[in-house]
Amino acid sequence: MGNSFYRDTWAEIDLDAIENNVQSMKKHIGKNVKLIAVVKANAYGHGDVEVAKIAIEAGADMLAVAFLDEALVLRHAGFDLPILVLGASRPSDVQIAINHDIILTSPSLQWLTAAEKHAEAGKLSVHLKLDTGMGRIGIRTENELLQAFEFAAGKQKVKIEGIFTHFATADELDTTYFKKQYERFTAMTRTAAEYENVMIHCGNSATGLRFPDKLVHAVRLGISMYGLSPSREIKDELPFELKEAFSLHSKLVHVKKISKGDKVSYGATYTAEKDEWIGTIPIGYADGWIRRLKDSEVLIDGVRMPIVGRICMDQCMIKLTSYKEVGTKVTLIGRQKEEYISIDDVAEKLETINYEVPCTITLRVPRMFLKNKSIIEVRNSLFCGKVQPGADEE
Repeated sequence: MGNSFYRDTWAEIDLDAIENNVQSMKKHIGKNVKLIAVVKANAYGHGDVEVAKIAIEAGADMLAVAFLDEALVLRHAGFDLPILVLGASRPSDVQIAINHDIILTSPSLQWLTAAEKHAEAGKLSVHLKLDTGMGRIGIRTENELLQAFEFAAGKQKVKIEGIFTHFATADELDTTYFKKQYERFTAMTRTAAEYENVMIHCGNSATGLRFPDKLVHAVRLGISMYGLSPSREIKDELPFELKEAFSLHSKLVHVKKISKGDKVSYGATYTAEKDEWIGTIPIGYADGWIRRLKDSEVLIDGVRMPIVGRICMDQCMIKLTSYKEVGTKVTLIGRQKEEYISIDDVAEKLETINYEVPCTITLRVPRMFLKNKSIIEVRNSLFCGKVQPGADEE
């Protein structure tokens, strides 16, 4: 790996897959609907700057993040597209947003009035969040929404540029609650009809995939930009193929033969039933490969092999089918030959959703970004930045 990082564990991010997913969604929603690329949480663990760049090249019109800090990272990286902060920000921080031309979310009239007092120079751009049934943040009544518009209309320091909501069940086969939320959203947004140039958006990935006719002005493409279905239950009815972008790899750093009855790892919970080859790889729960993944499988030479014993903070052990050389590649998520371990497979083992898996892989794990199957960039957050691949990084 050259001098990019000095441990044999890394994640690979297939930028071609992300590009394909964005382009497929744009074709699906039509040219009159904008695409907002959601790159919060370090682009769901994939790498915010790199994903934002490829999403824009693929046709994204805007970027969205969860917090102001994340928006500032993108601005400092040189992105000049509109950036929307989806979560709540402190009213006292609005001047920072104004200075960097960042759009904030207003979750209430109270927030809007407090924020206006902190806008010292320039104009604050906001999108109003409507709580139509998600129960997190947002305006809940048409009267409060109307008051927010009336308040902004009389101020020089605040401009309402959009209205949006978020669906709680768009990824479920039962659409009863989704329809209820959509009807409420439609009723509330009539308040904005008399105001020009207000973007109305309600669609997350699931809505965009399943109900493109209900997006209004934009879709917020999050989980499916990374090639993952919003839920398992709608996976079979997706309108186009999603290409998974994230894979996770390591290498054997130690191989030994143990005897029948020997123990492995903390607590001595694993006992060899016969003479066995055991390999060690440098990844553990500090990297996000948590202890609940004991007994899960990895791929070596295209064959599934089990993790044995408790997963340690920095290492875990694998029962090998036979002797393997130190340096042999181990795939924890991804493909080797005909075998494939998907993020959904790992999520099922953890009894969670696929969103959580790449987000859980910590920044201690370097990210390698691939285009046309070649490494174009390596990000090692322990070195506080990006490292260009060396000549030996093929």
